[in-house]
Amino acid sequence: MELGGVANWNGKAKWYEGSIRKMLTNEKYKGDVLLQKTYTVDFLSKKWADNNGQVRQYYVEDSHPAIIDKEIWEEVQLEMERRRNFVLKYGIQKLDYATISNPFTGRVICGTCGRIFGRKVWNSTDERLRRYIWQCNGKYPWKGKKGCANRHIDDGVLYQAFINVFNMMLENKNYFLGKWKEMRESDNALVQYKAKQFAKIITEIGRIKEFDVELYFALTEKVFVYDGGRLMVVLLDGTEVEYAVQNYGKNYLS
Repeated sequence: MELGGVANWNGKAKWYEGSIRKMLTNEKYKGDVLLQKTYTVDFLSKKWADNNGQVRQYYVEDSHPAIIDKEIWEEVQLEMERRRNFVLKYGIQKLDYATISNPFTGRVICGTCGRIFGRKVWNSTDERLRRYIWQCNGKYPWKGKKGCANRHIDDGVLYQAFINVFNMMLENKNYFLGKWKEMRESDNALVQYKAKQFAKIITEIGRIKEFDVELYFALTEKVFVYDGGRLMVVLLDGTEVEYAVQNYGKNYLS
């Protein structure tokens, strides 16, 4: 999210994740207000506490001008719920660990045991031989003890898989545009948003030759790695695309 030059509440241009998250979870920013989030425990001491059902609350819609569009605010709630469910399902702390330099962190899943793949560096002391690979975190559950039998995968395979999947979508543009048109009739605000976003992307962007990290984050939820040189790229709209690794067992997987 680019906010360069936009002043925050104290007039500074630097924004923090916590400040933005607060805006995107507080109903006041979409123009509504929930009354009596807290209540007075003792009127004499003026002691108050969070209201967890002790007194009745009142929700007032359109009580003041909104800063954030209501539709976008609701979509954000659903997206945050999706991310919470994702991290709980796969046992990771949060998805935000993925970065521009390492976009696959927390998003590569073992197709054999369901554990997360972690990135390892081979030959880290020799730049000529240095190699980044991804390996199931369940492969060696304890030192010296072998667990999951799934094999590791070369870092470059993941980048190439996304490039090929995106170009495949372009080759089948009419099919996907039709699919997203149907999804826009969904009752789920997040599904509607993703359908509109995906259709816009596929219409405006042509074939890619190199990995585009922003495009990857906009489209991809996770990648399953199966033994035998097979990947499954799962997009945020639920689409699953299988990708077969070339030269399996030679250059990329072993």
